[in-house]
Amino acid sequence: GGLLALADRTDEQLFGAYREGEMGAFRTLIDRHHDDLLRFLVRLVGNRQAAEDVFQETFLQIHTSGDSFDIERRFRPWLFTIAANKGRDYLRRKGRRQMMELSAPVSGDGSEGATFIDLLRVDVPPPSSGMEAADVERQVQEALGALSHPLREILLLSYFNRLTYAQIAEDLGIPLGTVKSRLHAAVASFGKAWQRARAARDGVEGGG
Repeated sequence: GGLLALADRTDEQLFGAYREGEMGAFRTLIDRHHDDLLRFLVRLVGNRQAAEDVFQETFLQIHTSGDSFDIERRFRPWLFTIAANKGRDYLRRKGRRQMMELSAPVSGDGSEGATFIDLLRVDVPPPSSGMEAADVERQVQEALGALSHPLREILLLSYFNRLTYAQIAEDLGIPLGTVKSRLHAAVASFGKAWQRARAARDGVEGGG
C-alpha cells in the first residue's frame, strides 16, 4: 500500500497532492520542470537573470492560482502558458532591448545544416568548445529576437511542449487557423533571420 513515491507520480497527481497540503509535491514539480522551463524562458526573454526571475513568478502564480487548475488537463502546457504570459509581461516592462543578450550556449556540433529544432535543443558544451558554440548561440538568439513576440512565443511553446496545433489553440485561447498560420510564419521568419545571421558571420570571416 502506501502512496506512490513523489518521483513516480505524474505532474497532475503531484499537483493534486500539493493542493491537499503536501508541500514536497510542489518542490518535486519545480525540480522536474526546472531545466526545460528555464531554457524556454531564456529563449523567450533573452537572458538568464530575467529568465530566473520569470521562473519564480511563474511558480508563484501556479501557487496562487492552483485552485483554478482543472486536474483533468495536463499540467505542463498550463505551466508553460503561464510562463509565456509572465515572459510577455516582463518584456513589456523592459522593452525589446533584452532580446539580444546571450543565453546558455548551444553546442556548435553539426550546426551547418542544423534545423530549427536542432538549434533550440540547448546542450551546454564544455568551456573548451569555445567561440563556435557562443557564435551559434548568439545567432539563434538574434534570429529569435527578429521575430515578433507572438511568433516567438508560439514557436517556443510548440517546440518545448511538442504540442499539437489543437492543444496550442486551447492553451493560448486562439483559433486553430491562427495557430497554423502563426506557426508557419514563425518557422519561415526564423529561417530567414537565421540565414541572415549566418551570412553576416560568413561575411565577417571573409566568405564561405
